[in-house]
Amino acid sequence: MATVALTAENFSETVSGEGIVLVDFWASWCGPCRAFAPVYERASENHPDITFAKVDTEAEQLLASEFEIRSIPTVMAIRDGIMVFSQPGALPEAALESLISQIRALDMDEVRRQVAANAS
Repeated sequence: MATVALTAENFSETVSGEGIVLVDFWASWCGPCRAFAPVYERASENHPDITFAKVDTEAEQLLASEFEIRSIPTVMAIRDGIMVFSQPGALPEAALESLISQIRALDMDEVRRQVAANAS
C-alpha cells in the first residue's frame, strides 16, 4: 500500500476512524527523513491493514505546529482515534515492526479508561 499524504484538510478524517494510522512527519531537506522513507514504505507494504501517512512539515506547518513537532522525522501512532505513540527519530526496521506489534496488542478499552481518567 502506498502512503497517504496528510494535509490540514484530510488529517482529522484520516486519523479519527477505527484502526491504526501511523504518521511520519518529515521534510524533503531532512537526511534522516529520506533514509527512513524506504523503511516506512516497506512497512506499509507488509501491513496493508494499517494506514501509513506522511505529513510534509514544510507544506503543512500548521499541522507540525499543532502537534509540537520539534524534530523530524517524528513517528506518531493513532489507534481508534487516540494518539498512542509519538517519538522523534528515524526508527530502524526492526524497531518499527516492534512498534506495530505493540500497537496491535494494546487493550484499547484500558487506553480509553486511562484517557478518561487523565481528562478529569
